[in-house]
Amino acid sequence: MWLLHPHIHDGWNSSQHGGLRAGSVRLHRYVFIVQKSYQDSETGPESSVITKVKGITLSEHKVWDVEEYVKPPEGGSVFSIITRIEVTPFQSLGTCAESMRVNSATCDSDEDCVAGQLDMLGNGQCAPARGRGRGRCRGRAGARPAQFLGKMAPNFTILVKNSIHYPKFQFSKGNIEHRKDGYLKHCTFHEVSDLYCPIFKLGYIVEQAGENFTELAHTGGVIGVIINWDCDLDLSASKCNPKYSFRRLDPKHVPASSGYNFRFAKYYKINGSTTRTLIKAYGIRIDIIVHGQAGKFSLIPTIINLATALTSIGVGSFLCDWILLTFMNKNKVYSHKKFDKMVDAPSRGAGPGLCASQPSQQDYTLTDARGLAQL
Repeated sequence: MWLLHPHIHDGWNSSQHGGLRAGSVRLHRYVFIVQKSYQDSETGPESSVITKVKGITLSEHKVWDVEEYVKPPEGGSVFSIITRIEVTPFQSLGTCAESMRVNSATCDSDEDCVAGQLDMLGNGQCAPARGRGRGRCRGRAGARPAQFLGKMAPNFTILVKNSIHYPKFQFSKGNIEHRKDGYLKHCTFHEVSDLYCPIFKLGYIVEQAGENFTELAHTGGVIGVIINWDCDLDLSASKCNPKYSFRRLDPKHVPASSGYNFRFAKYYKINGSTTRTLIKAYGIRIDIIVHGQAGKFSLIPTIINLATALTSIGVGSFLCDWILLTFMNKNKVYSHKKFDKMVDAPSRGAGPGLCASQPSQQDYTLTDARGLAQL
């Protein structure tokens, strides 16, 4: 009679062992099937983004087209659409009384004005005050009439052309459907019916980001257009589709850092003197962000994760024993060391014809478990 070498008993009953094993099976099913641990993966695809904005709008004084309200005009992944401006016209190099808002600019004589002082860009001269005791240091001043461009801006259309490539799997795809019927000339994006028409209205982008367009147009802000490419390359290429999401990126609830604006100038000459119009522009900045992950079946991660799963649920030791007892040349030696032989001894005082009693703990001989090291 042969007995498997006894294991150490840990005090758990069979129901606890069964519950643990069932939970382990469910966990590995989730990791292996849902998380696709049998696949080799690659994150962060190589990506190219080209954008194009179309539309016209009106302000209080003029009609604006794309060349004037989109900065920069190259059509990259980050661009701004101007929605409100403050204009300071006819600026030229010269001197004038500093603004009353500059407290440090009051003076009684030229000695009170420091030439080139940074907070007022002064020239070191004091301009006499009219009807007041103290004058103002000479500096730069100008008017700032404001113009709002956001009246028609929600209808601006933005084409987002995106191409991605996963070099590990040599897989490439774009977000525009290849059709010859002029499809892109009359479509706009819809996540169900027109997924491969990446033409978005500016109002739609702002709405999907959960913002009020009029407020955003006045203060400016940064909106992220996130394109996610999660692809299971064990399936056909048609199953690898972009997913779009939109959210505001600047912290609108922090007044010190919310909003978005920038300055630029337009230069020209009047009577031979260089003059400029300084423009402070508020706008909606669009950031196109592309990320994703691709996975494809690979033998190496499959073997590693399968072995880990089998070991954790107790199948690994059984499988190893079966292989060693079946295919190893010294399988008999391994069997002799793996199992213990029980020797039945006759019962003391038992009469003929009577069955021997059950052997006591001392009635069988244990082999040396360390003998396994001889294999």
